[in-house]
Amino acid sequence: MPVRPTAALPTLLAATVVAAGALTACGGGSGSDPDTVKVSFKQSTDNSIKVMDTYLADIKTQFEKANPGKKVEFVPIKAPDSEYYTKLQQMLRSPKTAPDLVYEDTFLINSDITSGYLKPLDPYLSQWKDWDHFIDTAKTAAKGEDGKTYGVPDGTDTRGLWFSKDIFAKAGLPADWQPKTWEEILDAARTIKQKVPDVIPLNVYTGKPVGEAATMQTFEMLLYGTTDDGTTDPLYDKSTKKWVAGSQGFKDSLEFVETVYKEKLAPDVSDALDPNVMTRVRGEWLPQGKLAIALDGSWLPQDWLPGSGHEWPEWSDELGLAAMPTQNGQAPGKVSMSGGWTWSIPAKAGNPDLAFEFIKTMQTKANAQKWYVANSGIAVRQDVANDPAYIDAQPGIKFFTDLVASTHYRPAYPAYPKVSTAVQEAMEGVTTGDMSVDDAAKGYDEELKAAADGQVIQK
Repeated sequence: MPVRPTAALPTLLAATVVAAGALTACGGGSGSDPDTVKVSFKQSTDNSIKVMDTYLADIKTQFEKANPGKKVEFVPIKAPDSEYYTKLQQMLRSPKTAPDLVYEDTFLINSDITSGYLKPLDPYLSQWKDWDHFIDTAKTAAKGEDGKTYGVPDGTDTRGLWFSKDIFAKAGLPADWQPKTWEEILDAARTIKQKVPDVIPLNVYTGKPVGEAATMQTFEMLLYGTTDDGTTDPLYDKSTKKWVAGSQGFKDSLEFVETVYKEKLAPDVSDALDPNVMTRVRGEWLPQGKLAIALDGSWLPQDWLPGSGHEWPEWSDELGLAAMPTQNGQAPGKVSMSGGWTWSIPAKAGNPDLAFEFIKTMQTKANAQKWYVANSGIAVRQDVANDPAYIDAQPGIKFFTDLVASTHYRPAYPAYPKVSTAVQEAMEGVTTGDMSVDDAAKGYDEELKAAADGQVIQK
């Protein structure tokens, strides 16, 4: 999930990272020591979030104990999403800088596959019995157009509506709120603006500064709810292998975003277009009762767990959860988007066998379950998803896991990152009021033709 926050580096790993950074800077690639596996991952820009690092530190201990003489070095990349992808790709280009194992966002993995940066894992997977426990839809997230698998998913995510029960009570809205249409969401936000004027009624991410969060958490949650049957892909036509130009559903989705900002039902535009707005939603606006409704992801509670830096033990009592409805309530009635991240082995990795052994340690049933719970992720192993200990581990897990039945996956083909950027530009245009919906949609069509090399269909 491009958009799901990862973690900051704990003190106990600092010495390891300094060593790894020094080796990389000196040109010591992953093969410089055949007994050391170098693992690169996205380090959060929020220094108080240490979920992944705590988990990886535990896996390192397990791995080194089970493999005497073998060592693990972490090579974190501390950067916002867009910078992380750029820096990772730069590392993958040379055996002097390529780590042995990298954390890949599923929305970008096909681009890296096409560039020849990643190694197919099929020979390893065919010998690994645990692979049979992974859910088929999750497996496809790391498949290339050549049919080979280039990553092992470490969970998925779903999205829905978070809302403040306290603000809803002040506005006279129900604690069991479940909107059936987009208009019901807007009506609730308008009621809140009128009756509780000192809070933000609704947050939907928008524009280029937040990157894929705008595309996936907002726009695609809208767009995929505009189809008549709930199964047609409104962004990519698989039968023709062409991208869909700005349809009526595309314009309707833009109009929703325009309405939210035009009617001032959202944060100030300057706040909405701040790259740190996601951190403010999780760490400030929701916990402090400043935001009524947030269209956001299943992972938010990881920021509120003990030791997170933003502890909020009362969140499950103070926040309600509702599924995102389809545009007019048409079947299937609700919509979600899913993404996630995978562990992949670079094509230029010096120690690929050791890297896959590290994946196997991370992805035992026990360790996978520990990770899903720690980062508020959704299980991609069926044996974990069926385990009552997982279902009962944290409030909200069952709600978000049940949304998998209504979820969609992005068409993560090589052109997708550019398509996503074109969506963000259209959203930003209507958010600021600099563009009409029609002009933004036309601009998207032109950008789409360039991004997809003309492989576009009009519907």
